[in-house]
Amino acid sequence: MAFLIRTIDFTAAGREIVRDRTLAQDSLTVGRAAENDIHLPDLAVEQHHLRIDTAADGTLAVSALGTLGFGLDGRSVTDGTVDPRTGGEIALGAARLAVAREGDGSVSVTIRQVAAEEGRSDALRGFTLASVLPGKRAMSWVFASAILVLLLMVPVASHLLRAPAKPDPTGRTPGTVLLDSAWSSGELSLKHHTLADNCESCHVAAFESVQDETCVSCHKDIGDHAPMPRLAKGMAPLSDGDALQWKIAEGFGKEGPLGCVSCHSEHEGPVRAPAGSEAFCGDCHKDLGTRLTDTDLANAHDFGKDHPQLRPVYFASFGAAKPVRAAPGTKPVERSGLVFPHDVHMNPRGGAARMAVSLGQYGKPLECSDCHTLTADRMSFTEVKMEDACEGCHSLVSGRTAAGGFSKLRHGDVKDLAEDLARISSGPRSRLAPARARPGQQGSASPYRADFGRPVRAYIGLSNALSVGGVCTECHLPTTGPNGQADLMPVNLPDRFLTGSFFNHEAHKKQECTDCHAADTSRTASDLLMPDLKSCRECHLGAAAVKTKKIVPSDCAMCHAYHLPAGQWSPKGPAPHYKPIPPPPPGKTKVAALVGEARK
Repeated sequence: MAFLIRTIDFTAAGREIVRDRTLAQDSLTVGRAAENDIHLPDLAVEQHHLRIDTAADGTLAVSALGTLGFGLDGRSVTDGTVDPRTGGEIALGAARLAVAREGDGSVSVTIRQVAAEEGRSDALRGFTLASVLPGKRAMSWVFASAILVLLLMVPVASHLLRAPAKPDPTGRTPGTVLLDSAWSSGELSLKHHTLADNCESCHVAAFESVQDETCVSCHKDIGDHAPMPRLAKGMAPLSDGDALQWKIAEGFGKEGPLGCVSCHSEHEGPVRAPAGSEAFCGDCHKDLGTRLTDTDLANAHDFGKDHPQLRPVYFASFGAAKPVRAAPGTKPVERSGLVFPHDVHMNPRGGAARMAVSLGQYGKPLECSDCHTLTADRMSFTEVKMEDACEGCHSLVSGRTAAGGFSKLRHGDVKDLAEDLARISSGPRSRLAPARARPGQQGSASPYRADFGRPVRAYIGLSNALSVGGVCTECHLPTTGPNGQADLMPVNLPDRFLTGSFFNHEAHKKQECTDCHAADTSRTASDLLMPDLKSCRECHLGAAAVKTKKIVPSDCAMCHAYHLPAGQWSPKGPAPHYKPIPPPPPGKTKVAALVGEARK
């Protein structure tokens, strides 16, 4: 069978254009896809919408190929039959396909695009909302006036008539501006969400950017990255475009590029403020020495490529008041006043390990966590205390009490040790040495002198404990006091070794301590067991590094904070803050006088 496909189009002037083509086949496909026999570029038509097949009796079977149906003589169907002798019309979107039998016996399919039914919109116009409302122009003026009054005039008048507001971090300042929430450009961050209904807490003056003074009124404990004059001098120069933008912004009351709002932008949703990027720090620090020629800071911009060597602080001399920073390329010798060989305590087959296995407190060879305990924030470690970490093996038990318990010597103060020894030696004593008794006199070595004389044995015991080979010198360095008496070097350790950064030990809990700290091979307490830059770079490279199972891309904010003091590692008090134990005063103390007399 042959199909005559007749397409009727119209020009802009309304002239009709008819195109005919003949297809000698028994079926036709109709759809939006170009490969169909009848192509209808209409979004209301599926890619392959329907198929027309010739039946044995000369009729045409029309069936939908997809989920959408089609119109057949005014009915919506998914399949149907058309007799070309009587004719029929198929509706697909805006196209109408008229089927008829031609004089030569072929079937013609005439395709015509139809417009919306004329007059239908006029018939429905009376039922629309527009028929009862004012015109569009009138409604536009009404809504514009309402917006102007409610969202501009009311807030401005409310601001001018209220009492001046002060910043309130609790967000409960009375006399708030009416309808000011309509001016908000977005939700506040998680830290400031309590101020959502109190814009005056930050926006003190109308039509003015938030000022640094307002921020500092609440954030009193946050210090500057550096003094403002040095920040301005060390800041990277602005481009011409950025300089122009800042001049315009400053004209509207916004503070310069060193202001708080230049970094801390608000109204961006309930999210945490992201840490500064590596580029943010590198803009100034990659060539800081060219602008601040007197700075002690080395240039840095990428941890894997350009970062100075780690320089921990330590006490370089016994009894020093302040620590010093390690010089680059040197091996620091720490003078902490302790005698502690880490290798002896960490040797799994040594005497310390065997003693720990025999004690119920440990039950296994010593580990780092037996002495070093993480702080509550899991960032650093608490101070090592003798009573908790050492006394399990290094006992200070001095005898039994009357109740059947044990008495022990106090640790930490030589004066307390002297008092404890004097108390122990207060009972009856035997003669110190044989001597010839003279008539009418009490011999110097008689029981009378031993019982009622000065407790010399206590002073001798104290001197022996503090001298070389004594019980105290197993862990402490012996020294001589100002009056020649035996004494100990004060323990001097800094609060933090890397004062310009912080280190999250909790994030590294899968690593062994000895991966970074060479404690298992350290034979003397003068070894500064801090890792160097090379060991850190085994896992950490710059922010642009490719992340692998071993390499972690690390930006500056992973270890450094912008505001000082900041975070959980901030010192309590003015920085720098150290708590060294000072050397004993040169003046004569009661214990020093007694020990000196005993030595005589």
